[in-house]
Amino acid sequence: MHATHQSMGLELLVVGALLLLAGVGVRGWVRGRRHRPLAGWRLAAWLAGLALVWLATASPLAVLDRALLTVHMLKHLVLMTVAAPLLLVSEPIALLSSGLGREGARAPAVLARLGRTVTHPVLCWLAGTATVLAWHVPAAMSLAMHSAAGHALQSASFLVGGLLFWWPVVRPWPARPHWTAWMVPLYLLLATLPCDALSAFLAFCGRPVYAAALSAAPVEQLLADQERAGALMWVWVTLVYLVPAVWYLLRLLGPTVPARGARPGGNRLSW
Repeated sequence: MHATHQSMGLELLVVGALLLLAGVGVRGWVRGRRHRPLAGWRLAAWLAGLALVWLATASPLAVLDRALLTVHMLKHLVLMTVAAPLLLVSEPIALLSSGLGREGARAPAVLARLGRTVTHPVLCWLAGTATVLAWHVPAAMSLAMHSAAGHALQSASFLVGGLLFWWPVVRPWPARPHWTAWMVPLYLLLATLPCDALSAFLAFCGRPVYAAALSAAPVEQLLADQERAGALMWVWVTLVYLVPAVWYLLRLLGPTVPARGARPGGNRLSW
């Protein structure tokens, strides 16, 4: 009963935080229309990203991940490879700094100083990869399944890991690349290797790896669920990383386009 109440309290906290972020983002977009306008699709991406975070962490469907590894895998894939990129393409720093008014006016400059180190591509790649591998260690998975706090920490780790991983690819304002654009496809392709290895292990190892973490069920059912989860991760990650890599290559091989600058009217800060 205590664990249930703790879980409900965390879900309410998540819902409150997401509603607050949505409100600040809408306010920032409206305010920005008078000074530094952002396209409407960026606000839609921000709201869609927040909605997916809610769906994966605090919606009635989120509880299914404690019983099925396939749902658990889907939840983390949504957080890392869909919600995180959507939040980044919305130009979150522009939205939030404008939405916070005077309190957020200095945020881009402060974050620019911090971001030069935190958003280095090597660290971002390691953060995303380490998050995936670490939480699939059986002991860590068991902690997340049997503890509300551990479960919340796991979900937050996947979202933060996803934001860091996609940062060098999306480069939201006021970010600047640490490297040549030709490295981005390689960055994405290399990210598929540890995920493919993990998913292949789950699909073909022939024994339930997370029997202690999931609900009691026949071995055959646990193994089938694990194989589906491994196959889902294998196909999903390969496509999600391969499509942007190919898009980048086609863009680089195509006609030269002007370099990405700051958002209209913004100063040209560099990470």
